[in-house]
Amino acid sequence: MPYHLTKGLNRVILDEITKKDYKEIEEGIGRFLGSEMNTRRSQGLVFGLSGGIDSAVIAVLCAKFVREKSLALIMPNSKITPTQDTDDAIKIVDDLRLEYKLIDIGFVYKEYSKYLEPNPLALGNLGARIRSNILYYYANARNFLVLGSSDKSEVLIGYFTKYGDGAADLLPIASLYKTQIREFARFLNIPPSIVAKPSSPRLWEGHTAEGEIGLTYEEIDTILYCLFEKKLSVEETSKTAEISISNVDKIYQMHEKSEHKRMAPKPWTF
Repeated sequence: MPYHLTKGLNRVILDEITKKDYKEIEEGIGRFLGSEMNTRRSQGLVFGLSGGIDSAVIAVLCAKFVREKSLALIMPNSKITPTQDTDDAIKIVDDLRLEYKLIDIGFVYKEYSKYLEPNPLALGNLGARIRSNILYYYANARNFLVLGSSDKSEVLIGYFTKYGDGAADLLPIASLYKTQIREFARFLNIPPSIVAKPSSPRLWEGHTAEGEIGLTYEEIDTILYCLFEKKLSVEETSKTAEISISNVDKIYQMHEKSEHKRMAPKPWTF
């Protein structure tokens, strides 16, 4: 949903979030990728391409700065992933002339499921962890670095699968909120159909991020920006953002409860 259609939030703050120098951001990410590859003596970069906006941005950046050293893995679960997503992903790599591999993880997922007790949430996250396994297989085989496509909104509220789509060596767009990613995607001339597509990790049929969370990303980003950039309390954020205190607290609690996802494993010490 474009932010101008979202009711009941402070437009001034949303404009403050989205009005950035996207050319400078593009060049900064390009320098970051090159520097990290040199520092880590990596031969290239590998990333998962879903057909959604975040990974499409990653694909465009790789094509511009490291096309000959990039590998895109398109990994649908044919039982869950909409055909349109896979078609969009293939069109992206064809247009950008990127090397890619198409791997249907549905067969692997089905085989795993035969040996596991049923749990819808855990099985949903299993798909993300299977994709992570394949990404790191190719990273290992080619001495590549894995690029994660998580954005700042997802990182702050823990909306990613631990050791799944949260597993990466580099996070090129993790300093950008989802609403900033949309503007960045427009700047990069990514097709409007992808920019407008509802964000989804596709962990189960019909799965969308905003549907699961219960708020739009315009609301989520406005709340996060007030909490973490402006350093406002939950109560102050509710007033400033013009969003109900229950929704502000919901996002704040998601951040607090997902702290373990943003931390390295904690060792026992003596």
